[in-house]
Amino acid sequence: MNDDRLQFYALYLTRFASGFGFVTLLTLLPKYIALFGASGLVVGLFTTAFTGAQTLATVPLAWAGDRGDKRLVLVGVLGASVLSYVGFALVSTPAAESWHFILVRGLQGAAVTGSGLMSLALVGELSPPDQRANHIGKANSWRLAAGILGSLAAGALYRWGGFDAVYAVLVALLVPAMAGVWYLLDADETRIRGNPFAGLAFNRRLLTLTSFRAQYAVAVTLVRTWVPIYAGVSAAQGGLGYTAPLAVGVVLTAEKVTNMLCQPFTGRLSDRAGRSLFVFVGGGCYGLVALVVPFTPDIGTALDLPATFPVVGDLSAAFLPLLACNALLGVADSIREPASMALFADEGTDDGSVASSFGIRELVWRPGSVLAPMLGGALMTTNIDWVFFVGAAAAFSGVLTFLGVLSRNYGTRALTEW
Repeated sequence: MNDDRLQFYALYLTRFASGFGFVTLLTLLPKYIALFGASGLVVGLFTTAFTGAQTLATVPLAWAGDRGDKRLVLVGVLGASVLSYVGFALVSTPAAESWHFILVRGLQGAAVTGSGLMSLALVGELSPPDQRANHIGKANSWRLAAGILGSLAAGALYRWGGFDAVYAVLVALLVPAMAGVWYLLDADETRIRGNPFAGLAFNRRLLTLTSFRAQYAVAVTLVRTWVPIYAGVSAAQGGLGYTAPLAVGVVLTAEKVTNMLCQPFTGRLSDRAGRSLFVFVGGGCYGLVALVVPFTPDIGTALDLPATFPVVGDLSAAFLPLLACNALLGVADSIREPASMALFADEGTDDGSVASSFGIRELVWRPGSVLAPMLGGALMTTNIDWVFFVGAAAAFSGVLTFLGVLSRNYGTRALTEW
């Protein structure tokens, strides 16, 4: 039997490699739009192919993980990731057609989803119940670190060696991750007969969690998507009009850095103090910070904060308050995320259907994450501030629903006992 630490390290590397590839492609999408001269419809398909494949792949991959060996499924999806990046290298030429890229993007979406499901399921199974959120928080921190490094490295790698250099690095990360999973992880011996999703569909605890998560997806998608839009669009459109990409990038990175640094710590605390309490507090804090975002210009003016900064030049007095708000959004999400994931892992691990439990978690998020951008676009035509007000309202509605359902089904003490 392999040392548990080595097994966790192999899974952390998997989270890092998968997250690095996802963010790198996201960063390079504008290059592909220019390469193919893509129309608005085709640009939409670039994203739809990814998210559509993610949705379609969730149920069969989770089913395969619970019915078979999650380790082998994870090796398979990492292999599919390698194939997708080799495919991206092949279609990154003017001779290729945009539909070639769309197909490979779909393969990437399925592989990223499978990697996320299986790695989290295995982390959940390997973790002792009283350390589960801590280990999940560490795994998420590796993924967030990949997001930060990937967004910074993608442009530099592309300028140095073009698309080939980017995909060579991605393959060089994924192959050791595959080898680590194959050689360091013990065979997964948990099996479940029948359809694991059917057994979890009416699980009372999962229904309690999804009553929160379905609404919270709207909050996070609206706020996370519109913070950079708010920073970058012109004042005539209700934004701050920052033309320096570095300024917008710093604001975005702040959320990832605080989330990455806090998750192992908040996960460990939630293991001790009650995970449902951290879901409630984290969701509520996210709503409170989202409410403040539209007032960052007023805060900057009231505090007489500087409007000019080294390197990026003239911005506005709102820059530092907006930076602080996005950093606090990362802290708020770090309070919620490992605790929420651990609760889903708890339910799935009890009967061997942990991959399906995470699959349900993924599927519940989808409707809100798809509908929220359209809602945000409609709200932006009225006043961009309303995007954040509605996002905050969705967060508050989610936590209050969660508290009500939890108290009704399990009593008022359940908030600290789960």
